[in-house]
Amino acid sequence: MKKFLCLLLILSTCIICSCSQEAKYQDLMKNITPSAVSPEENIEGENKAYTEFAVELFKKSLSEDGKNTLISPLSVIYALGLTANGADGNTLSQMEDVLNFNVSDLNNYLYSYAKQKAKDESATLSIANSIWFIDDEERLKVNHDFLQKNADYYNAAANRADFSDPDTVKDINNWVKDNTKGMIPEIVSEIEPDNVMFLINALAFEAEWEEKYKKGSIKDGTFTLEDGTKQKVEFMHSDEYRYIGDENSKGFMKNYKGKYAFAALLPNEGISIDEFVSTLSGEKITNILTTLGSRYCITSMPKFETEYNVEMAEIFKSLGMTDAFIEGVADFSKMGEAKELHIDNIIHKTFISVGELGTKAGAATAVIMSDGGMFPSEITEIHLNRPFVYMLVDTENNIPLFMGTLMSVK
Repeated sequence: MKKFLCLLLILSTCIICSCSQEAKYQDLMKNITPSAVSPEENIEGENKAYTEFAVELFKKSLSEDGKNTLISPLSVIYALGLTANGADGNTLSQMEDVLNFNVSDLNNYLYSYAKQKAKDESATLSIANSIWFIDDEERLKVNHDFLQKNADYYNAAANRADFSDPDTVKDINNWVKDNTKGMIPEIVSEIEPDNVMFLINALAFEAEWEEKYKKGSIKDGTFTLEDGTKQKVEFMHSDEYRYIGDENSKGFMKNYKGKYAFAALLPNEGISIDEFVSTLSGEKITNILTTLGSRYCITSMPKFETEYNVEMAEIFKSLGMTDAFIEGVADFSKMGEAKELHIDNIIHKTFISVGELGTKAGAATAVIMSDGGMFPSEITEIHLNRPFVYMLVDTENNIPLFMGTLMSVK
């Protein structure tokens, strides 16, 4: 009987603690009904504008120490789309210039893209957005119109939370972990005293190869780094028929089930990854992805897994988005009432695993806001046995969802 009473007491305590924890967070979207928005059917022009942004961001994000790079421009632009709905004046103009969209067109494009992906039965790409606000209306009073737009176009969750409570960090990270299917377990390690808002996007990509690699096609081989170091790794061998490339590279696309593909570009001998990436542009990537050669490609690709994280504040400043980061200059008056509201940092984390069955990739982006107080004509062999550029591609829209460089397999 005593054991039973003890167990009952423990369960009651857990329930009470659970309830009290849930009560700390206020759902700011609870009384907001998303307005009906008609998605655009043709987004070809917007796809080109997005790809131009994606390539410029990739070039600026390239690792300077010869390590692997992996970014998801799609995740970054979703997080900044949320943010742009709160910007005004010159701050907004600079954001629009860097993102290649005015905010209205960006909202429509990202809404239409998400709706288009929702129709894809392969269900390989999931997109989620959330906003977390400090539980202190004296420091930040949120505008209703800001919440309404992010509900209408981004289906964003919005929570007001106690930023002094360590559990808020756990809640933010658990949301990211859940919406990246465990691939990004943490996006923020702590909340600084002057942080008042987090605007977060999470992406999860999972797809099986249309034609899986067979056991006999997995063989040991050598991957040679740019400094000549050799790594013994497993390579996946296959014959492919979708040749891509330009005057500086050759490559191939390998289809996943659904409307996605893995695209790899191997720079010509004597051209480094840095040199090759510097030649890329949005127009060139669009041409590469839409101009497929009918060549029989004998290919090999290493199995690999890599993760990457980068703080993007300096990157966006170098692209021309400067005002958004300056206290007393940034204009985020459409977000709400706060003293000297500005972007403190932009944190971006990614993960990818490529194997014989398919690919898993995840990305999360957090915009952290602070206040001022607190067919065979020839045969081509393409062996990815040295550093190369790769992309996870939406073949319906011919845009890169993820862009990376594999400099080292181990």
